[in-house]
Amino acid sequence: MAIVLMKGKRTQDWANLVLAACLFVSPWVFGFTNETMPSWNAWIVAAMLGVLSVAALSLFAEWEEWVNMALGLWSIASPWLLGFTTNMNAVGTNVVLGALIFAVSLWAVWDVHHPHAHA
Repeated sequence: MAIVLMKGKRTQDWANLVLAACLFVSPWVFGFTNETMPSWNAWIVAAMLGVLSVAALSLFAEWEEWVNMALGLWSIASPWLLGFTTNMNAVGTNVVLGALIFAVSLWAVWDVHHPHAHA
């Protein structure tokens, strides 16, 4: 049973690792590296998400997914909280990737509490 639960989480952890990589390169891809706040925000959130995703791939812990959900929510809210709403590339990137991070992490937590839903 534990092996089955771990296998299910690996997909979500790999997805979050890919999202972390996307968020990390987004300042270069979408051209907002010249703005300190949105680029550093993306790099820091991506680094934290990447570390947690690698840790979850090694040994799953539910708290890692809750922190990932918080990172997703932070990414969504950060343009308004940090004041870079005038850069639509940065706003769009943070909102879309943050929503995906939140959704993938929520899916992982949901799977922990509903292990027979996929049977």
